[in-house]
Amino acid sequence: MNKKVLTSVLLGILAVLLVVGLVYQFTPNVGSLFGGGSTGTPAVKVNGQTITVEELQALQRSNPVLSAATTGILGDDLKTVTVESRIENALLASASQDQQITRAEVNKQVDELRKSNQLTDNKAWVDRLAQAGFTDASYRAEVKSGLAIQKKQKAIADAAPKATDAQLNQFYKLNPDQYKAEARVVGREIVVDTKAKAEALLGQLKGGSDFAELASKNSSEFKDRGGALGPVTGGKIAPVTKVALPGPVGEAAFALEGSGLTEVVETGGKFYIVKVEQFLPAATKPYAEVKTQVGEQVNQLLQAQAAEKWLDGLRKDAKIEYVDPAWKVSNPTVAVVGGNNVPYSEVLTGVVSNQQFSSLLQSVPPDQAGNLVNQFLKPGLTQQIIDQYAAPKIVADNKLALVGPRAALAQQLALYGSRDIRVTDQEIIADYKKNIATYTTKPSATVSEVVFTSQAAAQAFRQGFDGQNLIQAASKAGGTVSERGNISNETAAASPEGAPPAEKVSPALKKAVFEGASLRAAGEGSLSSVVNNGTLYSVAYVTDLVRASVRPLAEVRSVIEPQLLAQKRSEAGQAYLKTQMKDIKVEDKLSAVLAAQEKRVAAAAPKPPAATPDAATPGTAPAGGTTPGGTQPPAGSAPATTPGTSAPDTTPATPDAGNGTPPGDPAPATPPADGAGTPAQP
Repeated sequence: MNKKVLTSVLLGILAVLLVVGLVYQFTPNVGSLFGGGSTGTPAVKVNGQTITVEELQALQRSNPVLSAATTGILGDDLKTVTVESRIENALLASASQDQQITRAEVNKQVDELRKSNQLTDNKAWVDRLAQAGFTDASYRAEVKSGLAIQKKQKAIADAAPKATDAQLNQFYKLNPDQYKAEARVVGREIVVDTKAKAEALLGQLKGGSDFAELASKNSSEFKDRGGALGPVTGGKIAPVTKVALPGPVGEAAFALEGSGLTEVVETGGKFYIVKVEQFLPAATKPYAEVKTQVGEQVNQLLQAQAAEKWLDGLRKDAKIEYVDPAWKVSNPTVAVVGGNNVPYSEVLTGVVSNQQFSSLLQSVPPDQAGNLVNQFLKPGLTQQIIDQYAAPKIVADNKLALVGPRAALAQQLALYGSRDIRVTDQEIIADYKKNIATYTTKPSATVSEVVFTSQAAAQAFRQGFDGQNLIQAASKAGGTVSERGNISNETAAASPEGAPPAEKVSPALKKAVFEGASLRAAGEGSLSSVVNNGTLYSVAYVTDLVRASVRPLAEVRSVIEPQLLAQKRSEAGQAYLKTQMKDIKVEDKLSAVLAAQEKRVAAAAPKPPAATPDAATPGTAPAGGTTPGGTQPPAGSAPATTPGTSAPDTTPATPDAGNGTPPGDPAPATPPADGAGTPAQP
């Protein structure tokens, strides 16, 4: 598991505890506060605690994703996410009532909020609270509840078991990339202001001159230490990483992958020569050196595991009553894994947390988005969650020293199953050949074609043009200039957007530009040989010439190898999980859940009004008859309404189920579907 994935998993679990549906109530910003739960129209009761219609509506308004649709499949899903997030909010608040929060703690939080939002004036403060449906007292009650949850979470974390040596060692072995030291070099540099001087110094160095001596006499940087790249202590130069050097210089030095001398590298108006005396490749740090870091990470996983178990228990014992039928949602079991039920809301949380889903909402209508999500996104998310629910049993059955919440365990199991995977030289070479186009630079150039009626005039122009004022010089020589733009050796000239298509450059002239060995330098460009085009003769004035080239395998191997390794490990890890799950009974009920949803949504959809027979109207059917299409119009019914609707906010935003983060504050982390990746966008 790489560092990004681990962080995502940990933040995801923390989000479940502290964010879903609650953090918005005590985050230090009142720009998007929701109404208090004790007043308003009851919608749902959770263990006797009331969730109001006003709370649910405010949550929808605060989140552009949750307000993206109120009807159809997508509207049904988003209403479920809205209600379920508030249910979890109520469960967390209820379970944290045993925590003691002092008035001073609440006052401190409120005072900091008022100060950071320029609301120290009492009237401004009260007015802002009123806009959000709060009084000062009710808002302080919400702050107190939020602080209690924070304290409860800390108590659970503190009570979690500590990592064993076996768990630390296993995590270290499965995640070596997290503890790699970057490649470094020990070396010296010479930096001068002119290319001519740099080339002269490079010639001396290749002839055997002492680098440190030349650096001390000529370099504008580090001349006091003989051009040493790192500090010199006890006569030894400290190694440096690539970022210690200017970009192109670092690329050139580290491309040597050993001792050696670079060519002259120009960047930032200066000219560099680097001598690498020792190359230190990237390597995993010894366990003893990183044991403290490993311990912190594994203990965080244990804390997240304890938090997940606590939250599972809260939901299992919850008593939920839907008071307002309009806000009753369906949260059926979408899968059963080893006897454990997976609620449909977990799949929906994965949907709204998916960045592809946010993009989808902005590109297609809600009805179409709902169908695409059902067809492409939900099946993949459901399978990921099934893998996660199976992970604890697989770990226990195999007596593995792996810890963490379900998502982290699934990732660790995949790493465990692929721990012996390697990439061979033959595989790297084969991949290089297969994707050679990726490493190939196609030839291109910007061309101005100068056309003459006689070969002699064209030759005279080619010999005499000095690169100054092309049009004037061509006209004086009896030629005309046509701008051909940027061309390649395969395609016609490219044209700027909105401009008429550029004329084609003849194959013969292209050959002279890209394959000719006799380009003559002229000012900032060069001139091709004279080309006969039937009755005319052309000379190309060429600038920005890029020759065809292929990056050698040695240069791109460091890119190919990790990509191949990641692909092979991913495949091996999934195969291992699949094999281990053969002994676990799994029921995937997604198809049945979606079929039931489709019927439910269709039943709730407004019906078109029945047609009124009118014999005088051409094309209409008589009473009791059929239309020309042979169909009977359905009986009408009153359109259905959905509470808590609002126009969707089209502002792009990362979806955060159950959390309307106030503007100006950091957005709380939303748990990814599986702590790792997401299915391909439909």
